[in-house]
Amino acid sequence: MANVDMSITLPEAAGAVWEAIGDFDGLHRWHPAVASSERGEEKGRRVRRLSLQGGGQIVEALEGHDDKGRNYSYTILSGPLPVSNYRSELTVREDGVNRCTVRWSSRFDPVGGEQEAVGAIRGVYQAGFDSLKKRFGG
Repeated sequence: MANVDMSITLPEAAGAVWEAIGDFDGLHRWHPAVASSERGEEKGRRVRRLSLQGGGQIVEALEGHDDKGRNYSYTILSGPLPVSNYRSELTVREDGVNRCTVRWSSRFDPVGGEQEAVGAIRGVYQAGFDSLKKRFGG
């Protein structure tokens, strides 16, 4: 089992950042790799079908969502990333007035080499963080 745990501190109130990224079906609104997101249901679970820039699709299932705690967790059901048994959590934590930390973490089994899988997931997270930096500063 491998894990990735990354965070970024932004000069913005946690509520404003959560408003921008807390919608499970809204990843396409802030992550540059995602062209669109379609909400659905699969085996009784809420899913999002992410169409990627340049082609490809990832299907993810929502496992938990807490607006008050500003976090949600999800699993990957299918997609091109070199991982299996992937479970992730996205959290926004208040760090004082107009300052917050966004944490994105996951645990998964690498498919192929661990270094390649960890690098792929880190790249996904970093692209999202870079987009948040452009939007909120930091």
